[in-house]
Amino acid sequence: MRQVPPTRRRGRLMNRGRAAPRRTCVGCRVCAAKSDLLRLVVIEGSIVPDPRGRLPGRGASLHPDQACLELAERRRAFSRAFRLPGPLDVSALRHWLESQQGGSVSDV
Repeated sequence: MRQVPPTRRRGRLMNRGRAAPRRTCVGCRVCAAKSDLLRLVVIEGSIVPDPRGRLPGRGASLHPDQACLELAERRRAFSRAFRLPGPLDVSALRHWLESQQGGSVSDV
């Protein structure tokens, strides 16, 4: 059986000889490698980060950046991505992002 190499037309991107999964950020809508994005899930009406990708449920991807989080909130993208009605609580996600950045945000 002849093996056909993956191509861009099939929706794959080659990464060191292997296909890298692609996901779209719900905030900025930029397609990026799965490893560059943070997986999010909803637990009891609250959006929580899933950095290991092991939590059950429907997931959404977001760049681990405050700007993408604010853009997703402004666009009301989370309720569409998770297919849930109403606003969702993002305080746990916001706290996680702030702790990951380590206070490197300037006050200018």
